[in-house]
Amino acid sequence: MRGLNLVAKAENWPLARAFTISRGSKTEARVVLALVNDGEHFGWGECVPYARYGETVEGVVAAINAMRNSLAGGMRRDEMQTAMPPGAARNAIDCALWDYEAKSSGVPVTQIAGASEMRTVTTAFTISLGTPEEMAAQARAAVHMPLLKLKLCGEGDEARLAAVRQTAPNARLIVDANEAWSAANLLSLLAACADAGVEVVEQPLPAADDAILKGMPRDVPLCADESLHDRRDLDRIAARYNAVNIKLDKAGGLTEALALTDAAEAHGLKIMAGCMVGTSLAMAPALLIAQRATWVDLDGPLLLARDREDGLSYSAGIIAPPLRTFWG
Repeated sequence: MRGLNLVAKAENWPLARAFTISRGSKTEARVVLALVNDGEHFGWGECVPYARYGETVEGVVAAINAMRNSLAGGMRRDEMQTAMPPGAARNAIDCALWDYEAKSSGVPVTQIAGASEMRTVTTAFTISLGTPEEMAAQARAAVHMPLLKLKLCGEGDEARLAAVRQTAPNARLIVDANEAWSAANLLSLLAACADAGVEVVEQPLPAADDAILKGMPRDVPLCADESLHDRRDLDRIAARYNAVNIKLDKAGGLTEALALTDAAEAHGLKIMAGCMVGTSLAMAPALLIAQRATWVDLDGPLLLARDREDGLSYSAGIIAPPLRTFWG
């Protein structure tokens, strides 16, 4: 690859409403862009630094900028996988390089990846953590969404599940506990999920405590999120979960995410294509993973007060493939 200029840029995107999970609330999405260009063609990628993994906006910007000389010297995308650790910074650069390759060559990113042409997919819409009444009101406002994702926290979750199910009797439901449940309440909460018709539960226990899941009978499939980042984690967690949530920020980019999808499927695990809260630029590359996913959770732009110009098209939970002039 010819030498490329690399620029990092931090941005803040206000949310349409406060977004709350078991670890806290936020009112804006803080993202970082990586932009590459050769003076004629450009590519861009977006990442979302996540404090749960020790990341900050400032640290990610610095990590991206530290790769300027390497990119200017012609470092290739495959070389980037060993030059940087997995995480948000590598994700932004990796996705920018995929976009640059597609735009500079005129070859669609799906073809470069050896994948079929992208089709529309149905995304979950997230119901932010709140009281049963608050979550029911959110579900009522999202009556047009066929798949709802409930953020839960442990105590009182049975009432939250019942309130949302009563309000949205026809919606498909998935649940994300964000590590907030414990061994003491796990079985009772899984039973409540089964009663509510929940299809899958993400990360019920803290990642450090999930060994007890190995071989445990369950009425609802379990999906690893915080317990899985890239392929190195698969041998450890495969017997504990039924599915894995693949996020580009965790994996460190589309390159590793595609390889992780292959490896997870080889382990007999189902795929969820997930995201942090970001703009359409963060979601577009993840749509390649979504093509192979049982569950898709790429609703980040729906949680924002506004999205990027020419971003993804969402209609009643259906996401259309990105415009090639936008990404890929």
